[in-house]
Amino acid sequence: MGIVIEPLRSADDVDEILAVEHASFTSPWTREMYLAELRNPEVSFFFLARSGDTVVGFCSFWRVLDELHINNLAVIPGRRREGIGAALLERVLREGTERGADRATLEVRRSNADARRLYERFGFVVAGVRRGYYTNPPEDALVLWREELAHG
Repeated sequence: MGIVIEPLRSADDVDEILAVEHASFTSPWTREMYLAELRNPEVSFFFLARSGDTVVGFCSFWRVLDELHINNLAVIPGRRREGIGAALLERVLREGTERGADRATLEVRRSNADARRLYERFGFVVAGVRRGYYTNPPEDALVLWREELAHG
């Protein structure tokens, strides 16, 4: 079955986002955190990857002035390496450009080699380190940036 990338349209999808989040991260966001994000539609945005009626991935981001900050990008473990993360990232970067962002940033676990490779394919480069950023287990985050979103 094909994958459809679409904007989050309703808080009804939060439970499916949480299922993806819990399957993907050791320190997942809470339901309350997601609902708070949804109450700020001028800044906070979500895209879902659906296979039929099932959410198999999502990406959340903020657009603040000329910057896009990717908060979360996750795909359920059984559907990884199918291009779903790349499709989400491509759609989010396009949306950011359409909303006036010139550059994008995100944090990624230093040990998350698969995610780092994905981001590098999309032109992100390491710009710094946030020591002790992650907990459970403790780990540094690499801060990645991509400049000139409209050119690539």
